[in-house]
Amino acid sequence: MRIDIMTLFPDMCNTVISESIIGRAREAGKVEINTIDIRNYTKDKHRRVDDKPYGGGKGMVMQAQPVYDCFNALCDEIGEVPHLIYMTPQGKTLTQEKVKQLAEYKNIAILCGHYEGIDERVIEELQPEEISVGDYVLTGGELPALILADSISRMLPGVLAGEECFTEESHFNSLLEYPQYTHPSQWKNRSVPEVLLSGHHAKVDEWRREQSLKRTYERRADLLKNANLNEKDKMYIASLDKTQDNGD
Repeated sequence: MRIDIMTLFPDMCNTVISESIIGRAREAGKVEINTIDIRNYTKDKHRRVDDKPYGGGKGMVMQAQPVYDCFNALCDEIGEVPHLIYMTPQGKTLTQEKVKQLAEYKNIAILCGHYEGIDERVIEELQPEEISVGDYVLTGGELPALILADSISRMLPGVLAGEECFTEESHFNSLLEYPQYTHPSQWKNRSVPEVLLSGHHAKVDEWRREQSLKRTYERRADLLKNANLNEKDKMYIASLDKTQDNGD
């Protein structure tokens, strides 16, 4: 997969995508992630890409033409139109299910807004998919774009050591992940659960499933409606309901 991040601050993005798992995946050719400086497509001799908003108001607005020309140049380079995503708090909230869908694309371009946003006319012209990473406002779209690129990259073959590295994580199956422990087995008078020391893999799997269900029930019960639950799972959740009803 190829992911291109269209931004006014490529260095900000380059630092992140060059580190850790994503950095190693790029080096190994498992995913291609590029940054494109929108300023390279302005016709202004001072490399300005923004101007005051019509109608007055605070801040500056990114101009339509540099964004449009940047995207068209990208299309020409790769020989097709990539799936364009605009990171904006007005978009639909990013979910793991959406990440799974996006991971199926061959080429994705992510547009980062800044200042007070982007001239609406280029949004209307390009018709990007609008995605938000939460109900809050950031300085620009770079951090959300990096979140999106990271979450998609993790889903690609060969990026992680094995499929279980992401299939057991929080939200992948609409459940939160079970608690994790490592050495030492005793710390500040707190012990690792005995079942994890037993070497009994079936019991460990059962404990982890129950802990995942319990955490989701207690912290994000809304996720359970979309979770793939078997009869044993439903019985366990019913027992949690009963415990809560009894006030224990």
